[in-house]
Amino acid sequence: MPGARVAILTVSDTAAADASADRSGPTIQSVLTQAGYVCRHLVIVPDDEIRIRTVVLAWCDQGDIDWIITTGGTGFGVRDRTPEAIKPLLEREAPGLVHLLLSASLQSTPLAALSRPVAGTIRHTLITTLPGSVKAVQENLAALLNAGVVSHAIELVRGGSGSAVHAQLAAEGVRVPSVAGSAVSASTSGFEDAGAHHQHHHHHHGHDHAPPQPRSVLSHDPGLPAHTRHRESPYPLISVAEAYLTILREIQPLPAHEQPVTPRLRGHVIAEDVYAPQNVPATPSTNVDGYALRSTDLPGIYKVLSSRTHPLAAPLPPGTVYRVNTGGPLPAGADAVIMVEDTRLHSTQRTPSGEEYEENEIETLVQVPPGENVRDSGSDVRRGELVLERGTIVNSAGGEIGTLAFVGRTKVNVIRKPVVAILSTGNELLDLQAPHPLPGDGWGGIWDTNRPSLQAAIEGLGYEVIDLGIVPDSLEVHVAVLTRGLESADLLLTTGGTSMGVGDLLKPVIERHLNGTVHFGRVKVKPGKPTTFATIPTPGGRNERVPIFALPGNPASALVMFHVFVIPALRKLGGWPEARCRLPSVRVQIQETMRLDPRPEYHRAIIRASVSGFKAYSTGGQRSSRVASLKGANGLIALPARGEKGPSRLEIGDVVEAIMIGEMQME
Repeated sequence: MPGARVAILTVSDTAAADASADRSGPTIQSVLTQAGYVCRHLVIVPDDEIRIRTVVLAWCDQGDIDWIITTGGTGFGVRDRTPEAIKPLLEREAPGLVHLLLSASLQSTPLAALSRPVAGTIRHTLITTLPGSVKAVQENLAALLNAGVVSHAIELVRGGSGSAVHAQLAAEGVRVPSVAGSAVSASTSGFEDAGAHHQHHHHHHGHDHAPPQPRSVLSHDPGLPAHTRHRESPYPLISVAEAYLTILREIQPLPAHEQPVTPRLRGHVIAEDVYAPQNVPATPSTNVDGYALRSTDLPGIYKVLSSRTHPLAAPLPPGTVYRVNTGGPLPAGADAVIMVEDTRLHSTQRTPSGEEYEENEIETLVQVPPGENVRDSGSDVRRGELVLERGTIVNSAGGEIGTLAFVGRTKVNVIRKPVVAILSTGNELLDLQAPHPLPGDGWGGIWDTNRPSLQAAIEGLGYEVIDLGIVPDSLEVHVAVLTRGLESADLLLTTGGTSMGVGDLLKPVIERHLNGTVHFGRVKVKPGKPTTFATIPTPGGRNERVPIFALPGNPASALVMFHVFVIPALRKLGGWPEARCRLPSVRVQIQETMRLDPRPEYHRAIIRASVSGFKAYSTGGQRSSRVASLKGANGLIALPARGEKGPSRLEIGDVVEAIMIGEMQME
């Protein structure tokens, strides 16, 4: 469909390091532009599933991209993961397009049999994955553009009827069954059904997403006898990437509201395009300290006027200059400003007692040209000019708040920042500030480490926290406290109670008492395997449903999973672009030998920048209960899982990815 909007994603480690190595992306852009398509984006990412999915989902969520094309990563190489990244995202697959792509390539070389293309739709966006070579890309595009195949597909995905194509086929003598009720013939492209029924399934890219269908209840029933309890977790073990994408898909941004322009805006996301309400500066003004005058005034002696002795609207009298400070307006008739450094004091005004108190006359030493040291009206910002785009994050560095103040905006619409309710679970816990020793055999319990550490982390990021305290292992108290949190917060964060113990009640309470949906209950990661993510419906409440993260009780596990999963969720709730929800990561060179686990592991580390790159130093013992492993840590080294035939450890000097959880240090 000429005019359709296209986004191109090149998947390549090489091109991600050196954009000039990307040949396929620009080839696609050139071919489609000549065919009348509008190429909105051309982005390069490394062969990383999460990075691929994050970009693709962000484009789909924008709602203004009709066709996403990826190039690269579709082969049999170890790093070729594009099909694995894209296929789980597809709502409807298009096997006909896959067959078309393979057929086109096989006509040129049998090696095309090793390509693994994927095609389908996410909401109203068509997605096709192409190989990485320029030749293969050209062959595949020719097949897709031939006879208007992809054009017809895009029209149907966007809700069109495809009537023009049907009429053409009918004119050629091809029988096209009529649409009667819901019975529609399926074309080889696989999109006919989408076109026929789209009008009954509108998707608005805002907050009108239909709630997910509840999954079957998997948690044990605490009210049943001991022999009915699970001996193994019924929740499937999923990858970190699957868990992360599940969070992004299930959480939607909170509503927008109007806020005054104050420093409290930091961390918010602008929910409107902000236009300058007036010219800045509003009138001609000076950008130096000096004297406003006429550019025709020759060097000489001039009487000094000021705002106290001369109104701005009155023309500047001959033989006078007007004292101005940086940013101040010029009086009528003045068209230049001479700097203080280019003048000399000639005489002063005195009190009746003879004391000097102000300049009376100055001598100008040079003649200045018209416009010298003058900012024209609107020279910084013109009225109606776009100064901040919708989706801009208000950073703590001050630039965005300064921009709003600069153009005179006193209020602005922003996405509401989430309020977080936190609680810890377990009879064994003691509150550090209000300890109540446990009765029994002399064992006094353990200090609740998680609530104070998580509250510090959350408030440090600029979010409001509601402390719900320590919840004992009681079904009734769990229900009551969680209900209170659902009424007052936008996200619930709990620690403990997620494993297989008798007192681990969170999953049963979520599923059996609060009608919630557990989207995942175990993650293949170390530390943090029992991490649980769920959503609970709250009809008539602050939001339609509230996400809840049940983190492990071990302190290091809880904090690591907070940075990996909860921060992206908070950012998504606050309207951050999906590409920026995840904390930034860098490639680091490890400075110690590190053993690999069967599970991917986040190793706590101190990361320092050096002239040779980023270096990572372990914080020591990594036991999940050892919260001291996070003392001073500013990064999480993402160690890969140990393969059956792969290495059992990484050596000093090996390079891996690390997530930044704190400020970068210098070596």
